[in-house]
Amino acid sequence: MYKTLIRMINDMKLRTKLILSFIVVVFVPVLIVGLFLTNELREMAIGNAIDQAATNVDRVKKRTSEVVNVSYDIAYRLANDTRLETVASRRYESVYDVVKAYKEYPDFREYMKLYREIGNIRLYVDNPTLLDNWEFIQPTDAIRNAEWYQQATSSSLVDWVYIVDERDNVKYLSLVRRVDFPNQGKSGVLVINVNSRMLNQILNQESFDTMIVDSSNQIVSANRPGRLGRPLNELDFENLIKHEETGTFETVVNGSKSQVMIEELKPAASMNGLRVISIFAIDDIVGEANQTIRLAVTVISISLAVAIFLIYAFSILLAKRMLRLSKNINKVATGNLGIVMEIDGKDEIGQLSRQFNAMVSSINALVVEVQESNQQKRQLAQKQNEIKFKMMASQINPHFLFNALESIRMKAHMKGETEIAKVVRLLGKMMRKNLEVGNRSIPMRSEIDIVRCYLEIQKFRHGDRLHFELLIDPKVEETLLPPLIIQPIVENAVVHGLESKEEGGLVRIKAELVGQDVHVEVMDNGSGMTPERAESVKQSLLEQDDDERNRIGLRNVHMRLQLTYGQEHGLVIDSVPSEGTRIHFIIPFGGRSDV
Repeated sequence: MYKTLIRMINDMKLRTKLILSFIVVVFVPVLIVGLFLTNELREMAIGNAIDQAATNVDRVKKRTSEVVNVSYDIAYRLANDTRLETVASRRYESVYDVVKAYKEYPDFREYMKLYREIGNIRLYVDNPTLLDNWEFIQPTDAIRNAEWYQQATSSSLVDWVYIVDERDNVKYLSLVRRVDFPNQGKSGVLVINVNSRMLNQILNQESFDTMIVDSSNQIVSANRPGRLGRPLNELDFENLIKHEETGTFETVVNGSKSQVMIEELKPAASMNGLRVISIFAIDDIVGEANQTIRLAVTVISISLAVAIFLIYAFSILLAKRMLRLSKNINKVATGNLGIVMEIDGKDEIGQLSRQFNAMVSSINALVVEVQESNQQKRQLAQKQNEIKFKMMASQINPHFLFNALESIRMKAHMKGETEIAKVVRLLGKMMRKNLEVGNRSIPMRSEIDIVRCYLEIQKFRHGDRLHFELLIDPKVEETLLPPLIIQPIVENAVVHGLESKEEGGLVRIKAELVGQDVHVEVMDNGSGMTPERAESVKQSLLEQDDDERNRIGLRNVHMRLQLTYGQEHGLVIDSVPSEGTRIHFIIPFGGRSDV
C-alpha cells in the first residue's frame, strides 16, 4: 500500500504535486480550524446569551416578587383587621350609617396612596345593608359562579388570577383570598389588583422577549405589543414547553430556532404562582458572530485563492524550466553535443543545468581529443551577519517602593536612628496591608494591625501628646469584617479630636463579644463636638449625595456597615464638648452578613 502510494505520487506531474501538497498542508487544516473556531464562536455567543437571559429572568423574578409581595402583605393585614370585620359584617339601619362607616374606614384608599404597586382593592361580601362603592361590593350571581370566586371561598390560601376589574372592565393580575369574620361567622373575598404598569415597566427594561404568565397560561404582562391578555397557547412553540415550570429549552418560535428560559415565581402561602418566560432567537444572537464569520471566511477565501494562484504560477515556472532541461537532454541523446543550456537560478534545477553543461563539455573534449581545461566551478560565498538587540525595561511597582522603604529603614537602623527605622517599617507594613486589601472581608486582627501601625506612626509624630489603648477580646480576633472599617474612625479621632488639643489625649479602641454580637468602640478624650456639630455630622452620614463638606471617611464606613449587615449596624456617634467623642458599631460575631 505504501509503495503504491509512493509510486502514484512519483507518477504525478510536478505542478499537480505542488497543488496537492498545498491542499493537504494548508487548505485542509485551515478549513478544519475555521470550522472549529466558527462553531466555538457560535456556541460562545449562544452561551453568553443564555447567561444574560438567566440573569435577566432572575432580575425580573426578583423585581416582580417585590411587587406582588406588597399585595400579599396588604392582604395579610386586612385579613386580620378587626375594624374591617366590623365594617363589612355590621347591619346598618340607614344610608347615613353606611356612609359614616365608610368614611371612618379609609384603609383601602390609604393603602392605594402609600403603595404604587397596587391598582385597586375591593371586598366582595354578602351584606345587603352595605352600599356598593367599588371597595365594598355585593357579589352578583355571575361573580359567585366565577371559578376564581368559588376557588377563593373553598380555600384559605392566596390565589393569583388574571381577572376583570368591574370599574374599567380591564383585566389585572389580582390577589384573591378569603377573609374570614369569625365573630360574625361570615366571610368575604378580598381582591387586590397588581399595578400592571409597574409589571410592564419591569419587562420593558429587558432586551429579550419576556413575559409573565399565570397558572392558567394567561399572559399577564409582556414587553412585546399584542400579547397582553392572550393565552400562551396562541404562541407558536411546542405545547410541552408551555407547561414546564422551570428550565431552559430549545424550540422553534414563529419559524425561528430559539431558546426558551422559564423560571417559576410562587409567593408564600399561595395555591398557585406565576412563571417568567424569556425567549430569544438564536439567529439574532449569532447574527454578529455570523457576520464576523462571513468576514473571516471572505478574507480566508481570498487569501487561499491568491495562494492557489501563486502556487499555480510557481508550478508553471518550475515546469517550464524542467521541460527545457528535458528537451536539451533529448538533443544530447541524439548526438548534438554543441548545446549549451542556459537556465538561471541557484536552485536544484539551475544546479542540474550547470552539471548538464559540464557533462556536455567533458564529452566534447573526449570526442574531439582537444585538451580543454575543465570548467571551473563557481564558488559561491554568502555571508550573513545577524545583530540582535535586546531591550530591557525596568518596571517600578509597589515592591520597588517597599524595597526602598526597607533600605531607608536599614540605613536609619545602622546609624542608630531606631525610632525612624521603626516608623519606616510601620509605614511600609501599613502600605503593604492597604495594597493587599481587596473586596473580601478580613479578620479583626488584621484590621487592628493596620490601626496599630497608624497609631504608632501618629505617636512618632505627636510624641507624648498621643496615647492609645487597644482592648481587643481574643475571642473576636478572627471575626470577619469589611477592610478599613476601624482605621478611618481612629484617624478621625486623632485628626479632629486630638490635634486641636494642645495637651493631646488618649484614643481607646475596644472590641468585645456581647452575646452573639461584637461591639466595637473608638473613644477619644479630645475636644469633642457641640450638639449642633454632632447633629450635623450625624446628618451627613444619612445624606445620599457626596458633598465636599461631608465627612467622606465616616460616611463611607457607615454605608459599608449598613450595606454589609443591615440598616441597624451603622455608626453611632456620641460627643460631649471638651470631654471627647465616642463612635461605636455592632457587627454579628463571626462576620456573617444579614443582608
